[in-house]
Amino acid sequence: MYSIGQLADKTGVKVPTIRYYEQIGLIAPPERTAGNQRRYTLAGFQRLSFIRHSRDLGFSLQDTREFLELSGHPDQKCDDAHKIATRHLAVLRQKIAKLMRLEAELERISCCESGKLGDCAVLETLADHSLCKTDH
Repeated sequence: MYSIGQLADKTGVKVPTIRYYEQIGLIAPPERTAGNQRRYTLAGFQRLSFIRHSRDLGFSLQDTREFLELSGHPDQKCDDAHKIATRHLAVLRQKIAKLMRLEAELERISCCESGKLGDCAVLETLADHSLCKTDH
């Protein structure tokens, strides 16, 4: 059995976040001691570790909730889990593409050689979006 502090230390999830996950039903409320302390089981630890890993991979709380539901049916096909992961991958790739465009634009404008703020490419580009070379 783990206290909430021990659970936080072992999973890397902060105490307020653990309480929040309880509130929204991602993890079941734990048993309480006579002194009203939360006591988490190994299953609670494993569930929170699952949630933490899902969140670390960038999955939303809703996706995580769906994964948890799916994990309760180990004999079913994994098509739904693959759909969630594939959808997330597509969104991630869009974000990466946008970040690469931002990187290219920032690299381009940060090479200003004028030396004076009046002719600074950074300030000029920020003031006039049409000076950007990429659609970001």
